[in-house]
Amino acid sequence: MINKIGKITVYVQDQQQAKDFWLNKMDFVLKLEQPMGPNMAWIEVGPSEDEFTTLVLYSKAAMEQQQPTKVSHPSILFSTTDVESAYEKLVEKGVKVDEMLRMPFGTMFTFYDQDGNEYLLREDK
Repeated sequence: MINKIGKITVYVQDQQQAKDFWLNKMDFVLKLEQPMGPNMAWIEVGPSEDEFTTLVLYSKAAMEQQQPTKVSHPSILFSTTDVESAYEKLVEKGVKVDEMLRMPFGTMFTFYDQDGNEYLLREDK
C-alpha cells in the first residue's frame, strides 16, 4: 500500500527566509520552486537530489486563511551518521541548537529553524 513518505509540510512565516535557512544552513537542495500566485510559491527542499522525501515550505499565513485548524508544526526527526560533526557545523553556521543528548538508545540534539520551529537530529548507527 504505502511505500514511502513523500512530503512533509512545514508552515513558515517567510518562504524565502525558510528556503535560505534550509539551503544555506542545513545544506539541503532545492527540489522544486514554482509560483502559486502573486505572493506565494510552492517550495520543496530535501537533503540531497537523490532523496525522495521533501519538506514543503508553505506559507503559514496562506494556510491560516485556507484551513486555520490545520496549521501546526510536525515533529520531525532527521538522521545523520555523524552527530558530533553535524552539531559543530550547525553551530558554526549560527543555527540555534540545544545541548547534545546522549541516551542509551542514541545521541541526538534539537535545532531550530528561522521561525523557531524545533527539529531533532539523531545519529543512526
